[in-house]
Amino acid sequence: MTREQVLHIAEMDARQAYRDLSAYRVVVVLKADGWHVDYELAQSMMAGGGPHYVIDAATGVIVKKCYYQ
Repeated sequence: MTREQVLHIAEMDARQAYRDLSAYRVVVVLKADGWHVDYELAQSMMAGGGPHYVIDAATGVIVKKCYYQ
């Protein structure tokens, strides 16, 4: 899976839960256990957080996800 494909998978799921993702910046990193996609608040002064994903690097299946609000 490419970075762009993984980002699309995470974004589709995140939009269902959060709808508007404009307050977040996205960090995508490939690690040993898969792609880690983290939606971090763009302004550190804001409370809360966004979704965090681990996505299988071969299949694109979301292995783990956490929502913070």
